[in-house]
Amino acid sequence: MKKITFIIHGMALAFVVSLAACKKLDLVPTDKFTEANYWSSPEKAATVLNTAYSQMYNNDRFFYNEGLSDNAYAGRGDQQGVTSIASGVADASLPRFKEEWNDRYAGIKTCHIFLENVDRVPGFDETLKNRMKAEARFLRAFQYFMLYTWYGDVPLFEKDLSVTEAKTISRSPRAQVMKFVLDELDAVAPLLPTNAQYPAADRGRITKGAAVALKARVYLFENNWQEVINVTEPLINSTANGNYGLFPSYEGLFLPQNEFNQEVILDYQYVPDLKYHENFFDLAPLSVGARVNAMAPTQELVNDYLMLNGKAINETGSGYNENDPYNNRDPRLTYTVVYHGYKWKKPDGSLQTIYIKPGSDPDQTKKPDEYAPGAASSPTGYYLRKYYDPTSTVNFRSGLNLILIRYADILLMYAEAKNELNQMTQDVWNKTIRPIRNRAGFTENAALDFNAAWTQEQLQDIIRRERRSELAMEGQRIFDIRRWKTAETVLNTWAHGARYGEPTVDGGYIRANQRSFDKNKHYLWAVPRDERNLNPNLSQNDSW
Repeated sequence: MKKITFIIHGMALAFVVSLAACKKLDLVPTDKFTEANYWSSPEKAATVLNTAYSQMYNNDRFFYNEGLSDNAYAGRGDQQGVTSIASGVADASLPRFKEEWNDRYAGIKTCHIFLENVDRVPGFDETLKNRMKAEARFLRAFQYFMLYTWYGDVPLFEKDLSVTEAKTISRSPRAQVMKFVLDELDAVAPLLPTNAQYPAADRGRITKGAAVALKARVYLFENNWQEVINVTEPLINSTANGNYGLFPSYEGLFLPQNEFNQEVILDYQYVPDLKYHENFFDLAPLSVGARVNAMAPTQELVNDYLMLNGKAINETGSGYNENDPYNNRDPRLTYTVVYHGYKWKKPDGSLQTIYIKPGSDPDQTKKPDEYAPGAASSPTGYYLRKYYDPTSTVNFRSGLNLILIRYADILLMYAEAKNELNQMTQDVWNKTIRPIRNRAGFTENAALDFNAAWTQEQLQDIIRRERRSELAMEGQRIFDIRRWKTAETVLNTWAHGARYGEPTVDGGYIRANQRSFDKNKHYLWAVPRDERNLNPNLSQNDSW
């Protein structure tokens, strides 16, 4: 009799069947799950699909991926390998390269197991089964999208592999993998309900809108501007693919009471006290209960937030005061980054002042958040606020969902694509950038109105800055600077912190971390060394 065993070993993750002793080979044991008896009910099939959902992402990568970019610096420990990667010292043995590869293929394997066995379930409602198949195909496409985004050419297969096959398969061309992803998204979108069609009990499942939005992101990463427009326009102008819009409050968008709001297109699900994350234990200010700072926003991110009059801080007439740098700034700065003098709203509604500038804390016997080189406090003089859950319990334990794609991103994709084709107009601006800024809290006409005198290059800078401010600390920055090919510039310099450093160096701004990015190497990650040791047919990316 066969029993089901799951073995995780590199890409050779195997759904292995082994022989178990049975007195009569025609009898199925009733005290354990076997290949013969597992697929006996829709509920058991749903368990496998839910496992595939759980493998879509994880909270550590969601947060710490910002440290791969110029938005943040992970200064304590090599969280998810981001410090090694951002500093340019990683090699093909880095655990993150192997873990990302393995986890993505583990998710693909779960999808294959589901797709190859779900038709064996007796009495399964055909409509529900077909929807669940579409969900599994979306999840598989998402995994392949992430794989080729990081690694370029990757092994592509549409069925569960044997151990022997997994050890001999070669990498498929990136273009072939991308075509598979796009074809799958086109195939499943008509089979999936819209967000309005799912009952409340199924909120958070893959929707038609998610398939369309992921397709838009695929084209965005290719700089295929016309296709970005073709895909995003229906999401903006019609409800056929779902009913989406901006949530009225930027701060509220990331609070637990507003989960599943109209802006969320795809998110990674958590359940308070059952499935949770505790990252803020190492991201929040120490004075509000955090343990130590593991990653902190950079001065480069802070500098990119506009003034309330719509001007960049280095623009003439901006009103920026380097000695009062957080006043009259884009309100999203306050909802994203904790800075000196910040008023931290506690769960009971009271406010606590965060003292970060050295020597500023009234209680100099403790001063937990004050900047000090090598201390447990932030290495940049900033802490994270976005995704703080006021309902979190011990160690900042939170069941708050993490948003992977939201409607504001769709608007920003559309605006960027229109401008790259030199089609930005007041009408496009008023559909995209204006409502995003209005929701953020801008009120001055100079910040909200379109200026017909702007050049295409100026608009490119405006839109890219808007993406950074709107989506900061949501894991998207690294992908933006890779597709813009600006990583070779912004990651080849120091990551800075607040103006608490040596006055004669870089204007007094803290030199937090020296970054290094080789444009001939680092736009793709290394195929993991251990995987190549297991499978000699796996080639390596250039310069690794």
